[in-house]
Amino acid sequence: MLEVHQFPCLSDNYGYLLHDPDSGETAAIDTPDGKEYLRQAEAKGWTITQIWNTHWHPDHAGGNKDIVAASGAIVVAPREVERLTPIDRVIEHGDTVALGAFSATVIDVGGHTHGHIAYHLPEAGIAFVGDSVFALGCGRMFEGDPDQFWASLERIRALPPETTLYCAHEYTQSNAAFALHADPENEALHHYAEEIANKRSRGEPTVPMGLARELETNPFLRADSPELRERWGGSSPAETFAALRAGKDNF
Repeated sequence: MLEVHQFPCLSDNYGYLLHDPDSGETAAIDTPDGKEYLRQAEAKGWTITQIWNTHWHPDHAGGNKDIVAASGAIVVAPREVERLTPIDRVIEHGDTVALGAFSATVIDVGGHTHGHIAYHLPEAGIAFVGDSVFALGCGRMFEGDPDQFWASLERIRALPPETTLYCAHEYTQSNAAFALHADPENEALHHYAEEIANKRSRGEPTVPMGLARELETNPFLRADSPELRERWGGSSPAETFAALRAGKDNF
C-alpha cells in the first residue's frame, strides 16, 4: 500500500513524499524546498528515487537540483519545467508513470500554467493536482485562458468522486471566504467553511480534500451550475468560470 507523507514547506506550501514499501521507491511530488524534502526523507528512512513535477514554478520545481545532487533521483515532468531544471523524462496528457507496481496517469490540467499536469493513481484513489485546484479554489490563471482552464477542471471533475486530492497550498480559509461570497446559498459550503475554520484554529491542515465534497462546494468546479451562472453571468461555463476567477483575483 502506498504511503503519503505530507509536511509544510516554505510559507504555505505542502510537500509530499509518495512511498512504495514493496519496491522501496519514493517519489517527491513537486519540490518547493529540496533540502526540506531530503530531511523529511531521511527521517522516514526513505531514499528519493523520482521527482514528479506538476509545473514549472519555483515553488514546485525549485528544489529539483538539490534532490538530484543528493540522491540521483530521476526527474519526471512536463516540458515547461526545463525552464528551471533538466528533465529525464518529459511527460504529457495520457502518459503513465510508475512507482513500484503502482501507476499514475498524467492529466492535462493547464490554465495556471500552460503545461500544468496532475498525477492520478487510481489504485490508491488519490491525485496530486498541484495548483490546478485547491480546497474551495483553483490556481490563478497566469498563462492559460478560461476555455483551457475550464476544460482542465472538467477533467478533474471526471475523476471518481471518492478520489482524494492533494493540492499544493494551504489557502483554504481565504478560499472559503470567497466561496461564501460567490455561492452564499450553498448550505453544504457553509458547513464546510465552519469545519475549515475550526481546523485552522487548531493549526490543523485542511488538505487533502475529497473530490466529492469539492464538487458540491467549490465554486470553480461548479461554474456550470444554474445558481452560479445566474449570479455571475456567462453564456457558457467557461465564461462563468472566468467571471469567478476575476472575482477571486479582486476579492
